[in-house]
Amino acid sequence: MRREQEFIDDLYTRVDALRGGTEASVTDALAQGSTPMQARLERDVLVAERSGLLAALNAVDGSLCFGRIDLATGPAPDGDGAGPGGPVHHIGRIGIRADDAERTPVLIDWRAPVARPFYLATGHTPMGLRRRRHITTEGRTVTALHDEILDLGDRRRTGHEDPTGDAVLLAALDSARTGRMSDIVQTIQAEQDRIIRAPHRGVLVVEGGPGTGKTAVALHRAAYLLYEHRELLARRAVLIVGPNPAFLGYIGEVLPSLGETGVLLATVGELYPGVRATASDTPAAAAVKGRADMADVLAAVVRDRQALPDPVIAVEHDRDVLMLDAGLVRVARERTRALGLPHNVAREHFEGHILNTLTDMLAERIGTDPFDGTNLLDPSDITQIRDDLADNPGVWSAVDRLWPRVTPRRLVADFLAAPDAHLSPADADAVRRTVTRAWTTADVPLLDEAAELLGEDDRVTRAAAEQERDRQVAYAQGVLDVSYASRTYEFEDLDAEDAEVLSAHDIIDAERMAERHEEDDHRSAAERAAADRTWAFGHIIVDEAQELSPMAWRLLMRRSPTRSMTLVGDPAQTAEAAGTGSWADILRPYVDDRWEHARLAVNYRTPSEIMDVAAAVPRAERPDFEPPGSVRSTGVRPWARESSDLPGAVEKAVAELTPVEGRLGVIAPRELHGPLAARLGGVVAGEEPDLTRRVVLLDPRQAKGLEFDAVLVAEPGRFGTSDLYVALTRATQTLGIVHTEPLPAPLAAALAQTA
Repeated sequence: MRREQEFIDDLYTRVDALRGGTEASVTDALAQGSTPMQARLERDVLVAERSGLLAALNAVDGSLCFGRIDLATGPAPDGDGAGPGGPVHHIGRIGIRADDAERTPVLIDWRAPVARPFYLATGHTPMGLRRRRHITTEGRTVTALHDEILDLGDRRRTGHEDPTGDAVLLAALDSARTGRMSDIVQTIQAEQDRIIRAPHRGVLVVEGGPGTGKTAVALHRAAYLLYEHRELLARRAVLIVGPNPAFLGYIGEVLPSLGETGVLLATVGELYPGVRATASDTPAAAAVKGRADMADVLAAVVRDRQALPDPVIAVEHDRDVLMLDAGLVRVARERTRALGLPHNVAREHFEGHILNTLTDMLAERIGTDPFDGTNLLDPSDITQIRDDLADNPGVWSAVDRLWPRVTPRRLVADFLAAPDAHLSPADADAVRRTVTRAWTTADVPLLDEAAELLGEDDRVTRAAAEQERDRQVAYAQGVLDVSYASRTYEFEDLDAEDAEVLSAHDIIDAERMAERHEEDDHRSAAERAAADRTWAFGHIIVDEAQELSPMAWRLLMRRSPTRSMTLVGDPAQTAEAAGTGSWADILRPYVDDRWEHARLAVNYRTPSEIMDVAAAVPRAERPDFEPPGSVRSTGVRPWARESSDLPGAVEKAVAELTPVEGRLGVIAPRELHGPLAARLGGVVAGEEPDLTRRVVLLDPRQAKGLEFDAVLVAEPGRFGTSDLYVALTRATQTLGIVHTEPLPAPLAAALAQTA
């Protein structure tokens, strides 16, 4: 252990020096101020690279090194277990190199190919290893070593051998929860490693029951892909979509702990820039809004905005009145629709058709010879008439009535206020909302669909940008003129040879000077992606993917034109009314059958005693249901208590179950949260629970993807099958149930059988 501590001390000495040098280089670069173009570009690249390195070093400060592999052949190692054998490689969360000329690796990044045997080697297939060592640290102090002998013919021992090879994994599984997910980089199992390192092109579906580590695998896959395809994914960013804000907070520290800080984490309700879903829908409303045919409904709503006169629109121009009737406007509308452009973008073409129609009408009226019917106007006269009409406010008032500019928020809000023309009476009643002060998660895909159908008429934006550009060029020209005038005055008494000295006016023009002084966008790719609805991500990871509606999938597929995605979920846990429990149904419209499927079959979270009870719930509806197999048993069986005083029973059970270390999750129907929070004291009920508290109150939807040392389920009879299955499988140690109403029959039978 002494030699490992010496290595750790040396490693952190290097890290501290690297961190200090990185901070200094960033500070020096930013202090350079205005520089020539090439130097400025080099400075910005340096700042971006070093800032990313500094963020990674700061995020991965603790437990930087966690393992070592000893190769079976090569030069003798210098360390614990020294003797004939091969070189050793220390494995860590990020890679560190020496500052020598060869840039010798000091610490191997866990994602590097040379580190892979640490996760896959066995005694049967040692992959060239003699020994695998797990190094446990607290801060910068080595606290434990666990060795696994992989070369079964090697008789040397260090005194740190782990006979089963499972000590580190089981210690991690039994450790107290903190309210934040930690990485599993030290304990990645072989089946998980194969998924983490799978090729990133195309769609990979990772399916697994509760506790199989789906989310952890997905997050480590994101870190691996960013390592393996850094240039592409750092530029295009990786998007991770979670089911709710509490879940994103729960997983938010995993990727930074692996040195990755440039990933965008969001819920579906946060994927429309400028909107954050804070309101809730009824299950019926969410189901209607999430249906695939809502895309057709919104398209029809947009077409309704492309109106016809009823019966005519009169446009006054000078002393004439021009009549736009339904027939004339219909021709203009159909010609515009035939272009297939989004509504707001197509408006420019509709305007042109209407102006041409009015121009022809007026030209025929004022330019026709009354004797022979010929038109006496030449092309310049026609152009002048059109220009005059274009300056007529009455023309634009007519266009606004017939083809108005519409924003996505206005379109969706108007539709929800009056949906009757496009939905059945029952569906219209479900989604009707006359006042839209807050948006729901199910509204966000509708907003995104509306934005796609409407497009953006950017003529005003382009005109403003051009005006600002002209202003900057004019300012730059003024600076150059002043420079030229000063040079002329300074050198007017010099001879011709001395006067050949160049000034700024000689080597740069105003346009290039303006370009140099444009403000740089120093935002990360993830920050820019969050503000851009049309951003195309390099890779998208979706957790609890089975819960997303068809409309939500349309939104996500727009963000991934290359269809590079990892989808994580469990159809058995589908609870949302708009969710799609079949992977084939989700993916068929986008990739047909061109997707890969991987399954995780081992439950690392839930003890077998709890899993036996929980599995009975879905098995009552699906007799062939097989849960993932638990790797451990605690000997503590789940229990249930009936009481006439539910808040009192919950209060008593919480006092019994609250662990000395770790977290207790109380999972109850949402309507009971108020009374329970009032009785428990200090426990907060809300949309976004604080998972770092010792006792957390949630409903099953909020508990998805989370885990607690102990769980108390209240009134399970009010939960649906999937919600109850989720609630029963969140505990790593202990499960209790309190109820006043009868237990669901499958749960009652399973509890009786284990008693």
